[in-house]
Amino acid sequence: MTLDTLWLIIGFLGQGVFFMRWVVQWIASERHAESRVPTAFWYMSLIGGLITLAYAIYRKDPVFIAGQSIGSIVYLRNLMLIHRPNSVDPGPASSATKS
Repeated sequence: MTLDTLWLIIGFLGQGVFFMRWVVQWIASERHAESRVPTAFWYMSLIGGLITLAYAIYRKDPVFIAGQSIGSIVYLRNLMLIHRPNSVDPGPASSATKS
């Protein structure tokens, strides 16, 4: 196996993980009968994006590098917001419905 073939496999792996995040999001939305973005979506976005970024760096593709770099920052920030210590899920009742 040549180095180029190995990197091609890595690139397809990254794209595969990145694509499967949509399947995870679709299943979560169907289960709840409303649009949902589960935490797994953001992890898969970050992992798939970083793998694809590595491939783009190997290929020296500045357009692909820029897109994946910026995307990875967004995915990481969403995970930080989800896991911050003071995040509280208000549940079905919100302060707007209290008397």
